[in-house]
Amino acid sequence: VQLVESGGDSVQAGGSLRLSCAISGDTDSINGMRWYREAPGKQRELVARIDKGGRDTRYADSVKGRFTISRDNSARSLYLQMNNLKPEDTAAYYCMGESEDAWYWGLGTQVIVSS
Repeated sequence: VQLVESGGDSVQAGGSLRLSCAISGDTDSINGMRWYREAPGKQRELVARIDKGGRDTRYADSVKGRFTISRDNSARSLYLQMNNLKPEDTAAYYCMGESEDAWYWGLGTQVIVSS
């Protein structure tokens, strides 16, 4: 399984971005998927998660009401719509997919939010 993120950019506070994660390889083995982020000097934190069917989603309190996670299994893609971005959202964003016996990570995409 390979995961490749895209969509990161530099935006002003209040702006929006849509991150994508392209999934290839044994995609049928992937169940839940997640977006994490890691800011400089901070631990990697879970931003949002979604189940295999795309119906059950959960969010970190810091992004609730602003971010939306979704997936299109037919397109082999995971998404993160980010609205009303804040400077504290600045981080490298990583997608993660979990199978029965492994977690798979992408290399990340950078989001920079200026005030």
